[in-house]
Amino acid sequence: MSWVQTHVLLLTLAYVTTTALLLAILSRMAFNRLAKAAAIVLASCFYIAVFFSTQGLLGWSAPVALPERFKVLWTYVIEPDPAHANPGAVHLWVEELDAANLPSGEPRSYLLPYSRQLADQVTQAQGQIKDGMLVGGKPRYYGDHSSTQGLSGPVNVNAPPGGDPSGGGVLDPAFLGGQSKNVDLIPLPKPVLPEKELTEPAQ
Repeated sequence: MSWVQTHVLLLTLAYVTTTALLLAILSRMAFNRLAKAAAIVLASCFYIAVFFSTQGLLGWSAPVALPERFKVLWTYVIEPDPAHANPGAVHLWVEELDAANLPSGEPRSYLLPYSRQLADQVTQAQGQIKDGMLVGGKPRYYGDHSSTQGLSGPVNVNAPPGGDPSGGGVLDPAFLGGQSKNVDLIPLPKPVLPEKELTEPAQ
């Protein structure tokens, strides 16, 4: 079972546990037996609904903050379509990197708010990936204009989440959720591997 399936199962079990406790309290209250039976059946139906509804969310790009450092595996840009009230979007399929630029081995898809600047940068990065280059990146934090230092640069942990706020300012849902229109995509540096210890040959 994958970690995603495990999370779905744990979420469903958490819902079942909470509902079971509420039903236990309800069973001791002075309600009609028919009403209690109906509540139990309805709650049981919701168990199934929660499980399959959560399964339906898998595969969609997550509108959450990007990792501090990541490798770009693939991209997809949806241009705005005012005729259909579509604001556009940028999808990034990335793999988180540690401080040594070593990959986590667990790729994930992220959804970013559309901007022309970000779309151009992502399109350029996609071309580099097609040419066989490795592309890395990191989100730029609000008020932080020093992100050109690359993946080895410092992380401004005291800055608010996300990049410069979009049209809604600091109360914009995308900004509050940590999504950033400002992402630095650069050639991925080689991993920093630990030095090998030299052992003396056995006598």
